[in-house]
Amino acid sequence: MAIRVEKDNAVWTVIHSRPEVRNAMDTDSAAALYDVFLAFDSDDSARAAVFWGEGGAFCAGWDLKHASALSGAEALDPFEFPEEGEPPMAAMGPSRLELSKPVIAAVAGPAVAGGMELAIWADIRVMEESAFMGVYCRRWGIPLIDGGTVRLPRLVGEGRSMDLILTGRRVNADEALAIGLCEYLVPEGEARQTAEVLAHDIARFPQSCMRADRRSVRAQHGLNLRDALRQEWRGSKTEVTKGVEGAARFARGKGRGGDFNDI
Repeated sequence: MAIRVEKDNAVWTVIHSRPEVRNAMDTDSAAALYDVFLAFDSDDSARAAVFWGEGGAFCAGWDLKHASALSGAEALDPFEFPEEGEPPMAAMGPSRLELSKPVIAAVAGPAVAGGMELAIWADIRVMEESAFMGVYCRRWGIPLIDGGTVRLPRLVGEGRSMDLILTGRRVNADEALAIGLCEYLVPEGEARQTAEVLAHDIARFPQSCMRADRRSVRAQHGLNLRDALRQEWRGSKTEVTKGVEGAARFARGKGRGGDFNDI
């Protein structure tokens, strides 16, 4: 199967495996990926996910050989965005999903075109030193339709986004780290392991509080300061009372000196 899941307690590692095409996406893989992330979000035992491409490539974008065989504009009909209600899956699969739990992209090799859009759909990106991103679809007149024009400016700002989107140029991992396109830079072969360690760390924390903070970060885009502060308060005030238990553990000596191990 092109998509499979390996579970380690509360952490799911979602694996895309089409190494013969550098994990380029076809319709079946996109649908399977979409279904897996829906299942992850609805499973109460799952707390964090790692998204990894097997075989040294995160995702080389949409499989253009597959796409070239599709017939006309009607091939896009399944992805049409409705005026109301939940949107269907996107061409790359899960990129329209607004999950309630964090996803970490473990990036080796290329994360280009739609593959870059999937990487920036995740909450955190871990890139290996030889990994790279880029809007490579610029060469073929294929637009970004999986959130690239929306999420990229939110990550790196409009000016840098325009540079990357208009030129389509390659962004190596060290530059990605410097401009905020990824959060961790690791040696070759260590992206998955590092991402899984991060996921397990995240899974240890009180989940409803963490998800409330994550939700506020996602929801504040486009709001003025007062409205953003209001939605932060309304979404998190119930968590303050729950935090009394955590404060009591600190009072009993847990977590002193910034210790994250004994909490």
